[in-house]
Amino acid sequence: MELTIQTASAAYPVILQEGAIQSISNVLPAQYDRLVVFADQHVWTLHGEEFKRQLDLEFSLHLVRAGESAKTLTHYEQSMTFLLENAVSRKSVLIAFGGGAIGDFAGFVAATYMRGIPFIQIPTTILAHDSAVGGKTGINHSLGKNMIGAFHQPLGVLYDPTFLKTLPDSEVRSGFSEVIKHAFLSDGTWSNHLQTITSINSLRKLDWQAELAKGIQVKAKIVEQDEKEASVRKYLNLGHTYGHALEALAGFGRLKHGEAVAIGLVVTFYLSGLEQLATNWFKQLSKLGYPLEAVTQFSIEEIITYIRKDKKNSGEDIQFVLLHEIGKPYVSTVHEEAIRLAHDRLVNLVKEERT
Repeated sequence: MELTIQTASAAYPVILQEGAIQSISNVLPAQYDRLVVFADQHVWTLHGEEFKRQLDLEFSLHLVRAGESAKTLTHYEQSMTFLLENAVSRKSVLIAFGGGAIGDFAGFVAATYMRGIPFIQIPTTILAHDSAVGGKTGINHSLGKNMIGAFHQPLGVLYDPTFLKTLPDSEVRSGFSEVIKHAFLSDGTWSNHLQTITSINSLRKLDWQAELAKGIQVKAKIVEQDEKEASVRKYLNLGHTYGHALEALAGFGRLKHGEAVAIGLVVTFYLSGLEQLATNWFKQLSKLGYPLEAVTQFSIEEIITYIRKDKKNSGEDIQFVLLHEIGKPYVSTVHEEAIRLAHDRLVNLVKEERT
């Protein structure tokens, strides 16, 4: 299966199939001098041999710490040093192999090394169906997630769903959150179907190739209209404003990105006035084993302090992506008191769940 992403600055394929890496010749430039692979250490241990078998080309390898812990200024400088010491040029191609974090990180390195070199995304997680598409790259700062970054579209995305079989439950839950986010943004029938899944075993048995293709198509349609998040691309942050706060306060990597977004969706639905959807979604998260206790570990003052750093905000106004109903998102200014009330309602649900 091949999808096309069309943006103002570039058009590129997403090849979604078993053995996708073998299609790399379809996305490599006619002339390049070398390949450099940035790989998540954990992913390389699991899938490095299969990667080499499918790629069957010479490359230099740079292993990066697993997950969000790699997305720091320190690791960024170390990676730049690696490229310079290995005489990587503007004609070289960087390949990101791993989950969403390595894609963000390697993409930002590619965007800024010698003012930009080409790169290819080879994602290995469910969540990366979102992050690998659309050209957002970045690293974290202690004061904010992805606050240092650039828009830099890849040459292509090679997505082999067989890599998903080794994901731990936490990564399956994390990725599912971004899939159903796309459903909430676009399609009531699709989201209703996904809301019937109440066990991790059922979640694992989803036809992930089909679900990922749907999610990528939703994102592609939005990115085509707004490559650099000036308008409708902000909708893709559904659940992220509150979720990012939890993720950052927990310490990047300790709470999975998608798990934090899933919890953020409960707050979002309350703020949207969708009471029943908020309750039903919370119950589904509980049955699937999401770490809902995270919301009790931080005060609302800490959460709001972080929310105020969100990139969508303007001046003193706090901006949230909300829903009129499923499939009809909008961006709105939300008052602190409303956030406090939604947070309190979520905390009360968690407390009731304990009893």
